[in-house]
Amino acid sequence: MSATPHDGIYKQIFSHPQTIEALLRGFIHEDWVDHVDLSTLEKTNGQYVSEDLQQRSEDVVWRVKLNLPEGRQEWLYLYLLIEFQSKVDRWMAVRLLSYVSLLYQDLIKSGQVKRQKLPPVFPIVIYNGEAKWWASLEVADLIAAPKSLARFAPRFRHHVLDEGRVPRQELASMADNVLAYLFMLETSAPDSAAAKEATSGLARYFSRTGAAYDSLRRAFLVFYQRNVFSKLSPGETIEEIKDFQEVEAMYATRFDKWSNELLRKGEQKGKQEGKAEALFCLLTRRFGPLGEVMSERVRTASSAELEQWLGNILDARTLDDVFCSH
Repeated sequence: MSATPHDGIYKQIFSHPQTIEALLRGFIHEDWVDHVDLSTLEKTNGQYVSEDLQQRSEDVVWRVKLNLPEGRQEWLYLYLLIEFQSKVDRWMAVRLLSYVSLLYQDLIKSGQVKRQKLPPVFPIVIYNGEAKWWASLEVADLIAAPKSLARFAPRFRHHVLDEGRVPRQELASMADNVLAYLFMLETSAPDSAAAKEATSGLARYFSRTGAAYDSLRRAFLVFYQRNVFSKLSPGETIEEIKDFQEVEAMYATRFDKWSNELLRKGEQKGKQEGKAEALFCLLTRRFGPLGEVMSERVRTASSAELEQWLGNILDARTLDDVFCSH
């Protein structure tokens, strides 16, 4: 599969130790995570391919020292396979098995294996497709072997981080987790309340960081330019963004522009249902999903009430402000 610009931006973001630390601390709920020395994170060559396999630019490989019970350390390899497929790959476990095997071969050939055994590898697929990931995580499940031959089937398991299935409350609770902010952006409409919340969180995060975070900050700015504002303003050329203050200003500008377009569409329809539809769109994108009580209030509102609330929404700071009578 050829790389896309989106893949390249993701690779840049996951090429920073701060992102890998956020991944391990926030999203990998395994006992061994408590025993890694994050100060030893080290990015390695991720091009482990044979001559007859297509090279994958999405692969990111890190290694980190794992503290063992007896007091010694050994390298743990984190193989990140970043996927942007519209459909789940049924054979992903087989593909990952081949990539990890190539990694092991490279370690052997380069003389990095100092003992009689190979280092552990944690293979992970970071998936942002719309459908829930359903493919098997275990290679043996994909092999139709009778019981007498099952013991000869390879045993290999990988981990899938399905962005769309991480509960929104869980993401919101991860204060200063740069990856949680990224997943909120990826799984929300670019002009939604959740996306604006993630943007504010990233602005606060980078305002407290030093020069060591400059490269990661630039990667996120490119992400906003190519993947957020390009959706808010399709067809419009977005100039290079230099800081998060500019991001927040552009965000507000484009939200107002989008809101005004919806208002005009509602007015052009000249019907009560058109106004209600515009109000529903604006409310859910700015404040999140409406409860049943509030939804019913909009559905049963008079034309005059809808006009009043549509006029209020551009200046409203809270949902209650929208429904204020003056």
